[in-house]
This record gives sequence, structure tokens and C-alpha cells, in this order.
Amino acid sequence: MGIFGKGKSREEKAAKIAEQVAGGKGFYGRMTRATLGAEDYAKLQQTLGAHNSVATVQQLLAAGVPTVPAVVVSISDTGRLVNFDPVVDLVLQLAGATADPFTLRTIVSKLRIPRAGDQVLLIADPANPGGYLYAGDGARS
Repeated sequence: MGIFGKGKSREEKAAKIAEQVAGGKGFYGRMTRATLGAEDYAKLQQTLGAHNSVATVQQLLAAGVPTVPAVVVSISDTGRLVNFDPVVDLVLQLAGATADPFTLRTIVSKLRIPRAGDQVLLIADPANPGGYLYAGDGARS
């Protein structure tokens, strides 16, 4: 507790700094953007976006939002890691749909990397109508 009441928690402060870095705003965002080149800063923004999508999926699953099954057509590694878990490009086909396959960049657990032919779960992305977020394979460990 601070002198003038309860201050922000460490998590709240860290979330604010991460938001500034991702947006290129505030002291931390401007310094990060100035220090990194345009290409590396774009990679940083993509990684932070993937990390934020994982948190969004967890919140949506806890709220009981229905999942949509999909089949993995192919998977490719991007060469990036977030908390030692790989960021991959999944080519997915919605189960039972005749629509064209689509690509989704996401973080997958290094212990549960999907393979071609595996069924995974998706959640409709509330921030991107018509888009999906990766929700794993449905198994809980």
C-alpha cells in the first residue's frame, strides 16, 4: 500500500508498459520503436499480438463461448518463441465446411504441437468479425 492509498499492482503496471510498447506510445513505446528497426519492431508487435490472443482465448473459454472444430491441413514454424512455446502458422479447414482453408498465426504449446490431420478448436474472434482464435486441441493437462 502506498502513502496515498493502494497503488497499481505489478501486473497492471506490466500490462500498461506492454500496451505502450505494442502501440509505440508513451516513453517505453517510443524508446523501443527508436531502438529497434522497423522490421524487428513489426516482429515484436506480432509476438505481443499473439500473446494477447492467448489471454483473450482463456477469458472467452472461461465465459463459456462455444468453440468451432477445425482440421489442421499443414503447420509451419515461424522461428519465434513466446515463453519458450513456438509461434506457428496453421493452415486450417473448418470441420464440415466447404470453404477454402485459411492460415492462422498462433502460439502452440511445445508439448501439444498439432500435426496435419489433427482436429483443433477455434473461437470466433470478437475483435475481428469472421476471424478465429486458436483454442488448442480441447485436451486439458
